[in-house]
Amino acid sequence: MDFRATTDPATFPAPLREQFETFLDEHRAALHASLDGLTEEQARRSLVASKTTLLGLVKHVTFVEKVWFDEAIACRPRAEIGIPDTPDESFDLDYGDTVASVQLAYREACEESRKAAAELSLNDVVRGNRRGPLPMRWIYLHLLRELAQHCGHADILREQIQTA
Repeated sequence: MDFRATTDPATFPAPLREQFETFLDEHRAALHASLDGLTEEQARRSLVASKTTLLGLVKHVTFVEKVWFDEAIACRPRAEIGIPDTPDESFDLDYGDTVASVQLAYREACEESRKAAAELSLNDVVRGNRRGPLPMRWIYLHLLRELAQHCGHADILREQIQTA
């Protein structure tokens, strides 16, 4: 996943939306890369009491992208999008889920998110979320918070896997 780093001096004076997108893409790339170099067994390894695995975490953020950019912006129901009803279910791994397939699905979801948001301003209101109408800037902030949190989870899980 190509992106400009948040520490790139060109990011500092950039317009706010560009800064949001730079930060989002940096976190997206980190989550995608969290699976790099792992075996299928390592990526599926359960190391915490919850259903969270590193592979499941990247599958979950794919779900998150679809909730916020396909459901909230395009107003498509989850059944039509093909995603679970609840966030908890989004961590569930199917037999066919592999590092490569989950990474590909995540890359595709991120690209679709960028396309869905491309024509919207930060002040535009989207109406497809269960919370009701929300400004696009709130969605960017919420997604940034969620991705940052999950990057932390991924760092810890990957460290546990690599030191086991």
